[in-house]
Amino acid sequence: MSGYLKQSPVSLQFVTFLGFAFGFFALYLYGLQAITPGVTGQTLEALQSGTLTDPNSIGYLKITQFLYTLIAFFVPAALFAYLWQPYPAKYLGLKTPSGLQIILALLAMYGSLPFANLLGQWNETWPISQSARDLQSMAEKLLGVMLKMPTLQDLFINLVLVAIVPAIAEELFFRGVFQRLIIKATGKVWLSVFITSILFSAIHGEMLGFLPRVVMGFALGAIYVLSGNLWLSIFAHILNNGLQVILLYLFQHGMVKEDPMKNTPVEWYYIVLSIPVTIGLFWALSKKSTPMLMTDPVNRKDGAEVEEIGADENF
Repeated sequence: MSGYLKQSPVSLQFVTFLGFAFGFFALYLYGLQAITPGVTGQTLEALQSGTLTDPNSIGYLKITQFLYTLIAFFVPAALFAYLWQPYPAKYLGLKTPSGLQIILALLAMYGSLPFANLLGQWNETWPISQSARDLQSMAEKLLGVMLKMPTLQDLFINLVLVAIVPAIAEELFFRGVFQRLIIKATGKVWLSVFITSILFSAIHGEMLGFLPRVVMGFALGAIYVLSGNLWLSIFAHILNNGLQVILLYLFQHGMVKEDPMKNTPVEWYYIVLSIPVTIGLFWALSKKSTPMLMTDPVNRKDGAEVEEIGADENF
């Protein structure tokens, strides 16, 4: 069965992948609605809108978040990659990176954060509806409750649930599969990275944090395109999420003064300096990597088979 979709048109691949995504998401929602009353004695809506002081309820929400990440993102991407290629890991770009590649990718990701912060400040001034603000407020409340970390054990658990597992699952879904399919459909690499980053941000459902996630998604997509290595995007994603979790832990224990859950303004000169430095880091990463190979095997006019086209040819 592995490799079954390899020779299929990109339209069929899209339909298949989106079918997996919607199907598993619907399965998750149905199961959650059915199981929650029996486990907690409340409906899911009542549980989410409650005071959430019961440790068991908080633990249950963490489990549901973990299952959501696996079922909605990891499973569809992994299943599609298995059906698409006889060698799914090679298709996804899951190869061992060098230490220098890891350092460059992490620095490039970190360097993009000031610009994301700047757009975030503007994003917070958007005139969105009160209902959207209420939804975001509830999401922030739930996240705040789930990220209370009185002990080091809580820190490690949240690093797994908020940083590591989502980074792996979401990068497989968005960069490993969806971005590749968009590139195949459009033939435009950077347009496809931008489209993917918009969808990546939109799915998180936070309008007041929409633009910073677009920047983050674009940076992750660029790392994948320029390096051809999905692990580097995963590590960069872990850095972004994990840094927030660690800073929040330090804030809760009085070791830092600024709340990382709030968008703290960054000096303009720091943002201006970070842009060329970050571009330089992405350039250095591309020079130390084999660019992502975008297309499937095609037959040249001379009859020789070419496996894939390098990223530079798509730019």
